[in-house]
Amino acid sequence: MSTSSIPEEVVRRHSRREARARAFSDLQATRARLAAGTSLKPEFEYELLTMFARNELGASVTMPALYALFAIACMFWAPPAEAIIWLITVITAKVVLLDQCRRFLTIPQSKVNVRLWRRRLILLELLSGLALACFALVGVRETLQAPTEMVFSSHVFIFATLIVVLAIRTMFAATIPAILYAGTVPMTIAVVFRLLLLGNVFYLALATMAIGIHLYFLFLSRGMRATTLSMLEYRTEKDALIAELEEQKSVSDEARRRAEAANMAKSRFLATMSHELRTPLNAILGFSEVMKEEMFGAMNNPQYREYAGNIHESGTHLLHLINEILDLTRIESGRYELHEAPLRLTDITDECHRLLKLRADGKGIEVIEETDPDLPLVWADLKALRQVCLNLMSNALKFTPKGGRIILSVGAMPDGGQFLSVRDNGPGIPADEIPKVLQAFGQGTLAHQTAEGGAGLGLAIVQNLMELHGGALNLQSELRKGTDATVILPGYRVLQAMVPLQPLGQETHRLKGIARTRPARLRPGHPGAGGTAAVG
Repeated sequence: MSTSSIPEEVVRRHSRREARARAFSDLQATRARLAAGTSLKPEFEYELLTMFARNELGASVTMPALYALFAIACMFWAPPAEAIIWLITVITAKVVLLDQCRRFLTIPQSKVNVRLWRRRLILLELLSGLALACFALVGVRETLQAPTEMVFSSHVFIFATLIVVLAIRTMFAATIPAILYAGTVPMTIAVVFRLLLLGNVFYLALATMAIGIHLYFLFLSRGMRATTLSMLEYRTEKDALIAELEEQKSVSDEARRRAEAANMAKSRFLATMSHELRTPLNAILGFSEVMKEEMFGAMNNPQYREYAGNIHESGTHLLHLINEILDLTRIESGRYELHEAPLRLTDITDECHRLLKLRADGKGIEVIEETDPDLPLVWADLKALRQVCLNLMSNALKFTPKGGRIILSVGAMPDGGQFLSVRDNGPGIPADEIPKVLQAFGQGTLAHQTAEGGAGLGLAIVQNLMELHGGALNLQSELRKGTDATVILPGYRVLQAMVPLQPLGQETHRLKGIARTRPARLRPGHPGAGGTAAVG
């Protein structure tokens, strides 16, 4: 198998594995639904039964009290004995139902047989519904022989009782249609039968209304059931999404941990190998320099002297690369310590200009300094900022063609900070390649064609060193117009002169030639905080 076909094969294998997992999950869900005897998911069926049981237990006191009120009311047209017998019957059926609901909630979900418990609760609700239906038969004979006003009031009360029962049972059992039917149909049939016994058009209309109201509450229960099922589905999807997010988070945490461990291992390896390479490299540089300078006698063959010079130049380049790798690994591992002191950015640009002047003159490049000598001191690491300036100038010298121009600028920022800028009129960098060149070992395509050799570490080191100072590197470039690399130091690193404590001429102690300064807006705990610096 070719190397290019491996990723495609891995993707196909992963998709087949996911398809098999989904098919197995669907098969398990289908088997569970068939075993439960319902089209719903078993967990949904369990949730619906749980809602019903909790609703019943929540009204364990109010419902018997309501039945007691019904019994007291029916004593106005029925014998008290019948009313008490009905009350005892309906409360007994309700107590049995509540006891089973309490037992259902105490059993762990994993041990619940949903199909068995659904049948049990349906039967118990049917018994409770039949007991409620007996309320319509209490005092039937006495009502038929009572005065017309008593007949009217008693049957209107029974009709109202039916509406109350339908409303309560719809709220409690709307999510399970079978339980709702078992608890309400017997009561409706009994009330309709009693109203039809009177043989009056008015009571016939009440009977028709009772059936219509029952159908209306059944319609409402369908909507409530659909809403509840949607809520359960959304909750299940939310739980699944949360579980997936937790799983992905654990995978990403593990991947990050491995990446950090690999990065640390890489840094340790580069640091170790760099140290190991520097020892023989120093010997190569020393001996090649002795041979190139012919310190122990002239070489008869001039080509040997040229070879020695090439060896020395290559060794110097390799040593520079090793030093850059060491600096980068120290910064990334957090072992680069800043030795901060008051300094001027203009002094750094002057020094770097002198160091690279011969190289610039060799290419015929004009270096122009645009600096403000009156800028205040900054609190920073001299070695780090010198390396920043040298790296930026070296890059500019690499990319600027012969006869070009480089401008070194140092100035103040609007927020109180200071900047150091290196601008050239070289070939420039494409906008889409700027993020690449800022990475370690990153180089643009145009750089390979026009610039001298390099490892692509200069800008990465500059960016890291400026982050250690709380600053930033801003790289702007345009093709065929040049590049502008600007490093910015924040305002809290700029030192401002202290105002005189007394008016001039009235000081107790006069310090001639020395201006006392203090750090301005330094962060608490900063090495420069709490002290003063002398401005020369």
